[in-house]
Amino acid sequence: MVLRNVQSPTSQLFASSSLSMSQDLSMPTPHQSEPMVKPNRDLAWLVAPNLMLSFKYAWAGLIYAFVTQRNFRIHTIIGTLAISLGVFLHLKPLELAVICLTSALVLALELLNTAIESVVDLTVKQSYHELAKIAKDCAAGAVLISAIAAVFVAGSLLLPPLLTLIQQQLVQ
Repeated sequence: MVLRNVQSPTSQLFASSSLSMSQDLSMPTPHQSEPMVKPNRDLAWLVAPNLMLSFKYAWAGLIYAFVTQRNFRIHTIIGTLAISLGVFLHLKPLELAVICLTSALVLALELLNTAIESVVDLTVKQSYHELAKIAKDCAAGAVLISAIAAVFVAGSLLLPPLLTLIQQQLVQ
C-alpha cells in the first residue's frame, strides 16, 4: 500500500514522495541527490588532546554520579557487596566475572540515565514536556531492568554456596 497526498500537518514532509507502510514515518530519509553534510570537527581535539585528559573527564563523570546520584551510590555498594561475597565464598573465576559484568552494566546504565536526565533538563529547563518525561522514564526503566537482572544473576550464583556455608555452620 502506498500513501499519497497526505493531509495531516505532521506528515506534510512526506507528501512529496511515496512511502511504503513499512518505512518509519518519523525519520525522513535524505534524497540521493542531496549531498551529505560532513560536520566540522577541526577543533574536536582541543576538548581532550591526550588520553590522560580523556580519562580525567571520565573520572570526573564517575565522581559526579557518585556524589550527586543516590541510586548510583546504592548500586555501587550493592555491587561491591556482591563481588566481595563472591570472593568470600570462593566462587569460580567465571562466576565472579559474571557478577562483575552485571554489576558494571547496572552502573554504566545508571551513568547513561544520569547523562540523559541532564541533557533533557538542559533542553526543557524548568518547563514540563511529555517527551522529556518519556525520555527520563525510559532511561530509568533500562536501569531497573538491568538491576533486576543483576539481582537474579547474583542470587543464582551466590545463594547456593551461601546456603551450603550456613548449613555447615548450623550443623557444627
